[in-house]
Amino acid sequence: CVMGLSGSGKSTLVRHINRLLEPTSGKILINNQDVMQLDKDSLQELRNKKIGMVFQNFALMPHRSVLDNIAMPLEIRGISKNDRLDTANKILNVVELQGWGNKFAHELSGGMQQRVGLARALAVDPEILIFDEPFSALDPLIRREMQDELLKLQEKLQKTMVFITHDFLEAIKMGDHIAIMKDGEVSQVGTPEEIVANPKDQYVKDFCEDVPKYKVLSAGKVMRKECC
Repeated sequence: CVMGLSGSGKSTLVRHINRLLEPTSGKILINNQDVMQLDKDSLQELRNKKIGMVFQNFALMPHRSVLDNIAMPLEIRGISKNDRLDTANKILNVVELQGWGNKFAHELSGGMQQRVGLARALAVDPEILIFDEPFSALDPLIRREMQDELLKLQEKLQKTMVFITHDFLEAIKMGDHIAIMKDGEVSQVGTPEEIVANPKDQYVKDFCEDVPKYKVLSAGKVMRKECC
């Protein structure tokens, strides 16, 4: 998870991964390949085949059915209509939207629309999935359901996921590791346990203040060795 308040730079940071924004310096390594060195065609292949993105506002095409929305990345690749619709139908089952393939975006709830956005990203079977605050526009109950669904999906698919959020509790729930950002810089990187137990500065400490420690820390983390 990349976590921080609005304006901290988290969305800017992850848009550098696939060079939707051009970094001014440094390296971006994916499978030991520096993305900064890719030419236009190689970069397009990276975006089309290795990285999928799920956006906050769903970004569904209103004139396309659910199936056609999911199949759109495959259409861009030049996959035949039968093959891409077959793939889209299989992904539809993965995100538990069976029977909704012929509906349009306006006929779906917010949570269902986000599932379609996720299915579209999964259709190309990417190595990396980037989530840009995907659940922040959803009602709290639907948001929790989507978090749980994504965690179950991750357990099944074992993809690398980069998840952006401004909600520290969401970051703790979703992330194996969390990078906390402030003013364009990373304040601390660590597991949820490490950050809650040992915040590096006051900024991080403020985020941890309202976190129920028993939900994050194990007994082993808070035990101290007996003095001699």
